[in-house]
Amino acid sequence: MKTKLVKIGNSRGIRIPKSLIHESGLKNEVELEVSENKIIIKSISKNRESWDTAFKKMAKNQDDILLDKELVFSQSRWDKEEWEW
Repeated sequence: MKTKLVKIGNSRGIRIPKSLIHESGLKNEVELEVSENKIIIKSISKNRESWDTAFKKMAKNQDDILLDKELVFSQSRWDKEEWEW
């Protein structure tokens, strides 16, 4: 799809058709990046937004086991004798 730059004050802008905005999931705020002579417009994602879903999926697949539990549950002499809370 081709479009033209329009003057907006001292800046330039483009008009993005409603169908493209809807399809891309863009909201009121977006993030802009320049990469290899391209301007990339992305939705702003909230950190940890999908963690709850990912953790539930991990639990369902039994992929949430502690991989280094031997290290966590083994205590050194220092852990047993010298460590204090």
